[in-house]
Amino acid sequence: QVQLVESGGGLVQPGGSLRLSCSASGSIVSISTMGWYRQAPGKQRELVATIRSNGSTNYAGSAKGRFTISRDNAKNTVYLQMNSLKPEDTAVYYCNADGARLLSGSYIFGAWGQGTQVTVSS
Repeated sequence: QVQLVESGGGLVQPGGSLRLSCSASGSIVSISTMGWYRQAPGKQRELVATIRSNGSTNYAGSAKGRFTISRDNAKNTVYLQMNSLKPEDTAVYYCNADGARLLSGSYIFGAWGQGTQVTVSS
């Protein structure tokens, strides 16, 4: 009912930048919160950043000052600009949509994309 497709991952050198995008599709009227999470090998999935429909944001400590989350409500798209990347940022990055209101009047919570690999290495 809600499909999320991420793009923009890849290999980058330490100190470099990447911009991730995630587009939501389906019979969507609005999405309350969109966000990015990541999972490194052998570790649990963790929050990177979230953004509400009113633009308020929340960042993990590791992302503050280096990453910027933004969204285009009209396009149901969320972005993650990542600067000053470090090897420890290497992970699969997942897009999340929470509180998606559908044309049917129902709501979808906890929708996830397939993930995009980010590798930071020299």
